[in-house]
Amino acid sequence: KKNGSAFFSSWQKYLSVRAAVPRGQRPPLPHCRVCHRSRQNWLDLAPREFKKTAMATASLRIDLDAILANWRGLDALSSARSETGAVVKADSYGLGAPRIAQMLAQAGCRKFFVAAAEEGVAVRKAVGETPEIFVFSGHMAGDTQIIAGARLTPMLNSLEQVTRHFEALPGAPFGVQLDTGMNRLGMEEGEWGAVAPIVLGSRPKLIMSHLACSDEPDHPMNARQLAAFHYMTDGLDVPRSLSATGGLLLGPAYHFDVLRPGIGLYGGAPWEEARPVVTLSLPLIQLRDVQPGETVGYSNSWTAPRESRIATVAAGYADGLTRRFSSKAKLWAGAIPCPVVGRVSMDLITVDVTDLDEVPEAFDILGPHQGVDALADVAGTIGYEILTSLGHRYQRSYVGGAA
Repeated sequence: KKNGSAFFSSWQKYLSVRAAVPRGQRPPLPHCRVCHRSRQNWLDLAPREFKKTAMATASLRIDLDAILANWRGLDALSSARSETGAVVKADSYGLGAPRIAQMLAQAGCRKFFVAAAEEGVAVRKAVGETPEIFVFSGHMAGDTQIIAGARLTPMLNSLEQVTRHFEALPGAPFGVQLDTGMNRLGMEEGEWGAVAPIVLGSRPKLIMSHLACSDEPDHPMNARQLAAFHYMTDGLDVPRSLSATGGLLLGPAYHFDVLRPGIGLYGGAPWEEARPVVTLSLPLIQLRDVQPGETVGYSNSWTAPRESRIATVAAGYADGLTRRFSSKAKLWAGAIPCPVVGRVSMDLITVDVTDLDEVPEAFDILGPHQGVDALADVAGTIGYEILTSLGHRYQRSYVGGAA
């Protein structure tokens, strides 16, 4: 380790001499403190065997049965008059919208929600012609051909969008989004009052708003927005939608005609009964022994307090695993937590595995012992950000999925 060139030169010379000795008479190979392989394993690691036993990148396993169970569980909590849709924006929170939307459509979901028209194209190909696909951002400039071609339903957010949609696609389906206090998207009370007679005459498919604080059941904002939504929509012969996952959990008063669960489908808070959906396993690249006082990683940010064994695994902030996990997060070897030490770098994370009796080939950073919200807490963020940040280098696989 201290003189790598000399070490490997000597090691290669030793192996060449040893190879001349008949196999049964060879002494055992010395133990290597860098990779911790010993004896004949060194000579047996041919490239073909590496292909069978090692992974170059981390693996992300997505449990489709869990997503389906979560959708059905949330649907069971809904009012009898309410229809449960599914939010599949941001590629189903990073987990693959076409595959997930297709499964949910086969299970009976008939309303899907995306953030932008471009997202709706992939969902339409997956679910076929019948389900409705609503676009939260409405009818943006340049979206006309996409909306028409994929038969999308834009949620019109302003007088400008109403004008654009009615002029570009007269008679095409649309919905309306109202602002009930979040001050993000949607028409405010005065604007809605001015355009409502014209808009309602064209029979919108849905009128919706969005709750700002639904993950805090006792927050007074929930009741204020509920009252505002009633004031702006009561008496209208149009289906209404106010709630995503958090609002659904607030109870029947918030359910109206259509529910839009998102994070609850993918195993995240605030629904505590959600089944976990993802397992993210990071493969071991290298093991090494570190002496007391030696440092690990960039900026010497961790110093070994004892003789330690450090595992370097294949993932980093390029894969959505933020530097905020540095010397804070834990990876799991089965049921045993192993602390991250040193800085998370672009492609690598270093883990203290000194106390393990046996080092596995991969470590879980997401799985049965650490869900998306627990990992999010380490970084001071939310499960939404963890899921939607998952990178594209992972070897993705799906399990389950029978409707």
